[in-house]
Amino acid sequence: METIPITGHTGLTCLLGQPVAHSVSPEMHNESFRYHGLDYVYLAFDVAPEQFEAAVDGLITFNARGWNCTMPHKRRMFERVDKLSKEAELIGAVNTVVQENGVLTGFNTDGKGYMTAVTDAGFDIIGKKMTLLGTGGAAASIITQAALDGVPKIDVIARKGNSWNAVEQVIHRVNSRTDCKVCMYELKDEVQMKKSIDESAILINASSVGMSPHEEGCLVPDVSYFHPELIVSDVIYQPRKTRLLQMAESVGCPTFNGMYMLLYQGAYAFELWTGKPMPVELVKNKYFK
Repeated sequence: METIPITGHTGLTCLLGQPVAHSVSPEMHNESFRYHGLDYVYLAFDVAPEQFEAAVDGLITFNARGWNCTMPHKRRMFERVDKLSKEAELIGAVNTVVQENGVLTGFNTDGKGYMTAVTDAGFDIIGKKMTLLGTGGAAASIITQAALDGVPKIDVIARKGNSWNAVEQVIHRVNSRTDCKVCMYELKDEVQMKKSIDESAILINASSVGMSPHEEGCLVPDVSYFHPELIVSDVIYQPRKTRLLQMAESVGCPTFNGMYMLLYQGAYAFELWTGKPMPVELVKNKYFK
């Protein structure tokens, strides 16, 4: 692989999170910098929660162009930035920061990445109902961006756990500031789950259930919950085909996983930093096969 020449002018971009060693973000961004001939480098920094403020102070001091945040720092970054995009304000979390002379603007590109992945997979869900499983950060991002893009109704089904209240607040903001109607139901209400899915064009697992190494996990009890026209999606991409997607495919439902959500959220961040489009087909073919 061609290396990136580091000069006295090289601009810094990076990822803050813990853990980060598994991330494909350095490969995809550095490949894109090479493609455009940009004097930037992207690094991954493993930052513990107690190191977060010092890490951000350091990036400001080093005049970093921007950075991504992953777990567990997205909500802390939301509180730290000076300005917020509309979607980040609604979500209450930031995954992308742009720095201009010490002023930090926070964005959340996760939902945009997911909605672009839907289009990339060949589907149009605007104007149609969505059912979403889970209440984590991915769920909040997808709910918000889907509402902003024109999905009129979303049913959220989840266990009443630690993130329930946080997503309930996101839903309240979405319901009050967009034309979308979002309703929330407990996972144990299987009658409601069946009704929601029956009425929906797409079902999304935005939880971690089914992720490797616990690959047999699935929040949908059985294949009777699917209908033939239902698009079934999973934000998980390890494994490539979760138990949910296998079940859906067994009854003829079209499916796709979360791999291209990761690609496109990065592409939006890249463009925010550089003003240039990420060469997504190049990156897709090299790192997402």
